[in-house]
Amino acid sequence: MSDVPEGVKKCVAILRAAGSDTEKFAALFMVTKLVKGSDCNAHAKKLLFEAIGFTFLKKLLLTSDVPEDCPPLVYKSVAMSVLSSFCSEPELATHPEMLKNIPVFLEIVQQADDDALDDDLIVISEAYECLQAIASHEPGQKALLSMGAIAKMSEIYSQQSFQTDEALNVLVTLVTRFGPNAWDEDPKPFHAIVNKIALDFETDHSERKFELCSILHALLFNCRREVVSQTSSGESWAQYIYKGLSDILMSKIGKAQRDPALKLASVMVEVLGVEWCLRDEDKPRQFFLLLVHLCSVEVRMQLEDRSMAQIMNNADLVTACFIVLELSIAFVATDTLDLEQKEKQQLYTALKGAFAAIMSTLVKVSKEPLDKKEAKEKVFICAMVRVLGAWLAQETSAMKNAVNTLLPFMLTLANETFYAYRARRTAERARGEPPGVPSETSSDPLSQVDILRLLLPAMCHLTVDEKARKIMLDVKEEEVLYECVLYHWSIVHYKKPVIPKSERGKVKKGPEPELDPSIVDEMKDSRTAMISICNIFMNITVLEAKMVEESTLFASLLKFIFNNLPELKNVSENLVLHGNLAVLGLLLLKQQAKRARKNDFSICRYIQATIRFLWDAFSVNESHDSSTLVVSMSYKQYWMELQELWFLGMQTMSAVLALVPWLSEFAIESGWAQGIIDTLKQVKMGSLPANTKSAYEDFLCHLVDANNSVTQVLKERDALTVCRTHRFMELGKRLFGD
Repeated sequence: MSDVPEGVKKCVAILRAAGSDTEKFAALFMVTKLVKGSDCNAHAKKLLFEAIGFTFLKKLLLTSDVPEDCPPLVYKSVAMSVLSSFCSEPELATHPEMLKNIPVFLEIVQQADDDALDDDLIVISEAYECLQAIASHEPGQKALLSMGAIAKMSEIYSQQSFQTDEALNVLVTLVTRFGPNAWDEDPKPFHAIVNKIALDFETDHSERKFELCSILHALLFNCRREVVSQTSSGESWAQYIYKGLSDILMSKIGKAQRDPALKLASVMVEVLGVEWCLRDEDKPRQFFLLLVHLCSVEVRMQLEDRSMAQIMNNADLVTACFIVLELSIAFVATDTLDLEQKEKQQLYTALKGAFAAIMSTLVKVSKEPLDKKEAKEKVFICAMVRVLGAWLAQETSAMKNAVNTLLPFMLTLANETFYAYRARRTAERARGEPPGVPSETSSDPLSQVDILRLLLPAMCHLTVDEKARKIMLDVKEEEVLYECVLYHWSIVHYKKPVIPKSERGKVKKGPEPELDPSIVDEMKDSRTAMISICNIFMNITVLEAKMVEESTLFASLLKFIFNNLPELKNVSENLVLHGNLAVLGLLLLKQQAKRARKNDFSICRYIQATIRFLWDAFSVNESHDSSTLVVSMSYKQYWMELQELWFLGMQTMSAVLALVPWLSEFAIESGWAQGIIDTLKQVKMGSLPANTKSAYEDFLCHLVDANNSVTQVLKERDALTVCRTHRFMELGKRLFGD
């Protein structure tokens, strides 16, 4: 005890020797002076804390029985004064006995009132000191969360009682620590608190406006985003925040005001979509264009002529700007925003400047080994590659040379994140955890976002460019993409967990339980990913025919399609994926025809599944007059994505028949060839679109060329009428001669 001041030693001795609560209470006045002294260290405070005993302090906090000549709060005030002093020491702030008293502190601050006496207000201030100190440490944060502190702090702020900013600070600390898990499933408390803060944010024109800006950002950044976005339509806070941010961003402001405003705007766009920016009825595009311009300028200011260390000082701000740019690019690409030519040019110029700065920074980064960088820096580099991928998915012609220079580095990083992400999600799925917030057990920062998944749309465009495609093939990216297909297929082709033997014989009651929405979303995303990869592989197959013909990897890919396409669940959501796999299979089969074996049952099943896709696309029975060929109802909603695919499929099927003639048997056995004739017989003259007419005639001609028996089958179906009605000259020559 050599490091303990003499005064503390005496006080500890008095406290331990105290024979009654009255004697102990008298000693407390000495304690309050001691613990606030500069020479009272952590060890000394702990000795005092243990000498007093928590049971005694709790008794003082809870009792209302005070002597007649004493103020009613005297016991509570002394106890709180001691506790708030002790809480400055982490060991005491997280002491189990201190944490047990959280409900008492919460009760004190909930009793706050603007009309309260000064003594009351001092006690309340000290209770907040304790809560803030407890909230600074992980054990305290967990205890506060479990004891309902978030709901209570929200309620205090909503009621506008004394020291509400302290309540907000505790609230922000907890939601920042626990993220979306801090909130209940019911979004009403979240909307209530954000409505109140957002109204204050809009109407307050003092410096506090910018503090509220940061608080709103913290709450929205850590909310249950899907739940909040789905339930926000009747709430006022979106409009309040729009108005408040418009006031800030359209004024002359400095960095201290601009930074929190851009971060808040970014999270609003992320939670509510770009449409949130278009709320001004008179000038709906003004705020959106201003925001994109400011974010583009900010990216340039933060990245140009800066070292990585300097950039990382404002990494959160730059990442927020990246989010606005990424979502804005995707939104503009939908063509729902009617921009004038001048606005388009200004937007493009701003974005091009930002992406030039991003690429320049990435070129510098790419020259240094990635494995030696700190986790935060790696995550930021991933953010740069991600936003660049969003730009490249839409803008394929700009800065080609710079993109090609960066491509090997981008692919290396993207592949690394894919493997890390796959390992994490595979482990989570094995434990039965749905996708969502990454688990705390995952220490690898690169496992949080699969950059390769996000680069796939850009890679579709890049494979068409000869130089970019060569770079991709030189680093054997097709091998990673094949692994990517297998991974996403394991999600798309979801199989419910195996039922334990003890449960198998039991009778099931009621309908099948619905899948967790997060699993449904993950399946949807993997479906989209597989479609993008199919497009990449189609481009490579067409443009690198010789390489694909000899490649064992593409032979494995073809085998995968043979084995798995027939297993794809026949539901509407899978139709576009079905079409992509079917047509990719045909393109590969055309190149690898020499590998096709007649006794390979998997080819038979694959061809049947492919015929189903091509056959079902058109119908006459669903037309208004039963004599016009129309796109089938089941295909109609996806026809923008399926139209080119169907024509390519018909064309490639024709080419495959020339190389693998025995496949023609399936067209006859399935009834497809006969079905085409039967359908076209019902279609009135002159109503068949030229490209559809050409696709059917070309296919039937190749079918006749591949198989002698087809001629008789088509004649028996009255192909002569079809040839005359639709002027199928080439087919007529093959069936009936000149």
